[in-house]
Amino acid sequence: MAEQQLRHIPVMLGEAVEGLSVQSDGRYLDGTFGRGGHARAVLSRLGPAGRLLLMDRDPTAIATAQAEFAGDSRVSIRHANFSSLAEWDETAAGLDGVLFDLGVSSPQLDDASRGFSFMADAPLDMRMDTTQGESAADFLAHASEREITEVLWNYGEERHGRRIARAIVADRTATPFTRTGQLAALIERVVGRREPGKHPATRSFQALRIRVNGELDALQQGLNAALERLKPGGRLSVISFHSLEDRAVKMFIRDHSGRVKNSRRGPPVTAAPARLVAIGKAQFPSDAEMAANPRSRSAVLRVAEKLVEQMPSHEGHA
Repeated sequence: MAEQQLRHIPVMLGEAVEGLSVQSDGRYLDGTFGRGGHARAVLSRLGPAGRLLLMDRDPTAIATAQAEFAGDSRVSIRHANFSSLAEWDETAAGLDGVLFDLGVSSPQLDDASRGFSFMADAPLDMRMDTTQGESAADFLAHASEREITEVLWNYGEERHGRRIARAIVADRTATPFTRTGQLAALIERVVGRREPGKHPATRSFQALRIRVNGELDALQQGLNAALERLKPGGRLSVISFHSLEDRAVKMFIRDHSGRVKNSRRGPPVTAAPARLVAIGKAQFPSDAEMAANPRSRSAVLRVAEKLVEQMPSHEGHA
């Protein structure tokens, strides 16, 4: 555990925590505790009256949080997906800031037994919460060729998805796919090494991980829950690692900013009252951070602030 914790470098630590504009007596939620890099930085800015709520769907991450923070009266810990944050009684009083650090963490990637990486042969699992749900091996055992193709394209933009899916379905009757090395070898056989410096299984493994963990649905639910629980003036700080996540975050902020994009062909759309405002533009890791931590190179940080709710006007009544 200690070795994994040392290997985990929180991405865009300063920028993400600055985005929260932490107040010493505020109430903050870190929905993706991981190994606690961002959480420690937030906690260091809180005074005795501050509160920090920690969530993670990974039981190993929660064990780390319990070991380090269970004795701190300012901290509460919950083993759950951040999509359910509004169901936690601790959030009912409202939040001054919410942080999501999306995707798979370095310890999850580095622990071969979790099955997230094709760099070492391991059980084909990929579940962030190992206590529930079906694994990647379970999905590949029953999914149709069409289902597999759609997952590879929709979540990995894998152009060779149909060929990969056909090969999986053809091979699995004789030998079910249960190991990461087995799946990576099939993809390499089907696709070949066409992109220098990029393993041909990269997109497929990302796609399967997103499907197994329901990541995009969880993100949408989590963003909606965060918006409901944030107090006016509260901040939302989200780090994404691929275009599907970042697009969802960008569109969420835009859709709640009171701006609409009317089509010249369709009827005019009336903007809903603004509930969020973007704070600055998308931020990216510095060259120095990318050099020190290559896994940060695809990170994008977006920050938004919840606005004071506008009351509907009642005009024209004598």
